[in-house]
Amino acid sequence: MRKLIPALALMAMSAAAQAQNPVIKTMYTPDPAPYVHGDTCYLFVDHDEDDALYFKMKDWLLFSTTDMVNWTFRGVPVTLETFKWARQGDRAWACQAVEKGGKWYWYVCCNTADGKDALAVAVADRPDGPYKDAIGAPLATGCAFIDPSVFIDDDGRPYLIWGNKGCWYGELNPDMVSFKNGYQEIPGFHDPKCFGPEVTKKNWCKGGVDELMTGYEEGPWLMKRGGTYYLSYPSGGVPEHMAYSTATNINGPWTYQGRIMDEAKNSFTIHGGNVEYKGHSYMFYHNGMAPNGGGFRRSTCVEEFQWTADGKIPFIPFTQEGVKPVGTINPFNRVEGETMADSYGLKCDRLAGYQHYVTNIHNGDWLCVRAVDFGAGISTADKMKAGFLNLKNGKSATVEFHLDRLDGDLLSRVPVSGLESSANIAKAVSGIHNVYILFRGDDGELMDFDCWQITRN
Repeated sequence: MRKLIPALALMAMSAAAQAQNPVIKTMYTPDPAPYVHGDTCYLFVDHDEDDALYFKMKDWLLFSTTDMVNWTFRGVPVTLETFKWARQGDRAWACQAVEKGGKWYWYVCCNTADGKDALAVAVADRPDGPYKDAIGAPLATGCAFIDPSVFIDDDGRPYLIWGNKGCWYGELNPDMVSFKNGYQEIPGFHDPKCFGPEVTKKNWCKGGVDELMTGYEEGPWLMKRGGTYYLSYPSGGVPEHMAYSTATNINGPWTYQGRIMDEAKNSFTIHGGNVEYKGHSYMFYHNGMAPNGGGFRRSTCVEEFQWTADGKIPFIPFTQEGVKPVGTINPFNRVEGETMADSYGLKCDRLAGYQHYVTNIHNGDWLCVRAVDFGAGISTADKMKAGFLNLKNGKSATVEFHLDRLDGDLLSRVPVSGLESSANIAKAVSGIHNVYILFRGDDGELMDFDCWQITRN
C-alpha cells in the first residue's frame, strides 16, 4: 500500500529544508579539508559510520562543488584497504589532499598493524582516483601522529603539519612522499604566547595523565595570505573551539591570535580549515547536527567570513543558513542525482570510480538542488527526463519535481517506468529557482536515482 504524505508534514519538511548547514546529509562527513583547484572546490573528508558509538571510520570520501551550495558525491577513492600495512577496521581518521605536478596526494592518518599512530599518503592522477599507496609504508609514526595537513608555499616548497597535544611539521621533498630534513615539533609549541592559554588536558602519550598544556589540541590547518602564515586548530581541550596563531616565517615564532569559532553544536570536536573561492572566504568545520548526528557522527558545515582590515580572521558565528550560491546549475545538461544541496532519508553509494548514484530511496524521501537556472524559460512543450538504476521488482514509484519548496508548484511528475523515463513539463518557468525532487511510491526501497535533465521538444 502506498503511503500518503500529509500536507502538514510536507510543509514541516520544506521549512526544515531551508537550513543549509550541515551541507551534506547523505553521509556523515567529519574533518572537512577543502581544496580549490581551477573552478572547482573539492572537499576531502573522513566518514563516520551510521551506527558509530565511538570513532568508527573505514574510508575517506570526496565531494566537489562549483557553486558552494550543491555538492556532488565523487565516491570513496581511498579506504583502509588502500594501505595493506595498516590495521583494518575503524581508524580512518582526518585527512587532507593537494595537487602538485599533475598528481594528487591524499594524506591520511590510521594505525599500523601493531597499533601505532601513523601518517600515510595515497597518490593518483586525478582527484577521484584511482589511488594507490604512494610508498607502501607509513610516512611517519609516533604517539598522537594524527590529522595531517599539507601546505605548498609560494616558492613551491611543500610542508606537512600534524599532531594531537603536540604539533609536528616537516618540509617534504619534491616527490611529496618523503621529508627533506626529517620533522620536528613546532618551535615554541609549549609557550602560551604561541598557542594560547594553558589548560589541563589528558596526555594520551603519557598514559592519559592530566597535564598543563597550551590551548592547541589537534587538527592543524596551515595557509598563507600575503606575507603572513596562519595556523588554525581546535583548541582548549575537550570540548574544542577553533583558534589560530600567525607567523611571518613558516618556522615561527608563532603568535596566538585568539578564538575564531565556538564549540561545535552537538559535537565535542571541531575540525576544518579555510579557503578562498570565487572571491569569497569560507571557513569549513564539522558539527553533530545532521539527523541522528552527534560526537561520533559528525557533518561538514561552512560559513562565509570577511578578513579584517589588518589581516585577522574574525570571530565566525555558526549559522543554519550557511552560504549563498556563487554559481548556478544548468538543467539542460545532465545533472547527476548525487548533486544536491540538501536531502532527507537518502544515501549515496559507497563505490570508488567515477559513476555514482543516490540510493536508499523510500516514499517521502527528497533532495534539493539550489540555484537552478532555467534561463529565458521552459514551456509545457518541453520534457523532464530522469535516469534510474536497480529498479525494485513490483514497486510502483514516481518522482516529482517542485519549484522553490517541497510543497511548491509542480514542475513535472516522472513515472519510474524503466531505467530512463520522461514526462511533460507541467508549468512554464524562467530564471533561477531551487528544485525539490520528491520520491513517492510503495512501501520499501524503490530504486536508485542516477540523473535528471530537461530536454527541449
